[in-house]
Amino acid sequence: MKIIRRIDVKPESHEEVLPGFSQGFPLISSYVELDRYPGRQAPWHWHKEVELFYVKEGELEYNTPQGTKIFPAGSGGFVNSNVLHMTRAKAGLPAVTSLLHLFDPILVGGIRGGDIDVKYVFPLVAESGIEVIGLYPERDPLERQILDILQESFLISEKEGAWEIRLREKISKIWRLLLTAAQPLAQPPAQPLAQPPAQPLSKPLSGGKRNSGVRASTKTKTMMVYIHEHYAERLTVSDIASAAFISERECFRTFQECLHMTPVEYLTGYRLQKACRMLLESSEPVTVISQACGLGSSSYFGKLFREHMGRTPLEYRKTGGIMT
Repeated sequence: MKIIRRIDVKPESHEEVLPGFSQGFPLISSYVELDRYPGRQAPWHWHKEVELFYVKEGELEYNTPQGTKIFPAGSGGFVNSNVLHMTRAKAGLPAVTSLLHLFDPILVGGIRGGDIDVKYVFPLVAESGIEVIGLYPERDPLERQILDILQESFLISEKEGAWEIRLREKISKIWRLLLTAAQPLAQPPAQPLAQPPAQPLSKPLSGGKRNSGVRASTKTKTMMVYIHEHYAERLTVSDIASAAFISERECFRTFQECLHMTPVEYLTGYRLQKACRMLLESSEPVTVISQACGLGSSSYFGKLFREHMGRTPLEYRKTGGIMT
């Protein structure tokens, strides 16, 4: 199991890089120390693989275009394929960690276009109305059962015999139960949750709204890729909008709809993430880093960095990026 403290993206597609991922057995398991990430958050990203996660310590939030879900320790969930999402550790908690399985659904389906894929995998992966399915042990026995199996799956060691078959068996069982959990819950939760249950498979979003959301997400990803490639340059909202062949007004609307922030806020956040990486991985002076990340003068960079990170760039470097 890999320990993850940051996110990298592929240069060609800008999807998240999955270290050690292999098509031979398309699954990786990770221990994520979100409290060790720059800014205690995993910035907006996506991956075609689906994600199963279990919150081990602390409390975190998952943000998607549909909104925010809160996950305390002991809860978990499912993130669908190609869904834009970001996670943030709750402030004031020293340790916020989670366990993740990231895998290609072919692990369950066996072969693309086969009977299992068509009947049981594609309907869930292709349902754009389902971004995140939250699983809470106190809400429903079925969700508690899924969480129990999920915890068991993380105990399977690569040193054990036939571990791939055992892990695939657990993932397939979870998938079968997820298809049921995606339906309307039989009983209301014992306590109101911050967000309603996932959209049921049997009642998908209306075609127009669903297609509109997919188009907005696609445009946002295109503009995000442009920002990732040109963040060091002097960028305007017009430049960002032109990358997706849309107007500045639509650019603002699309970013707000999908990421709940303005394009300038996203650009600034991405630049700061890059600056954090350079502070930890190089000995370059602050002046050089601020210019390399498109953040202008060192004085402006220092002020902006302190506002977002709660410390100066040099303090951040000195503490190895560990934030409380």
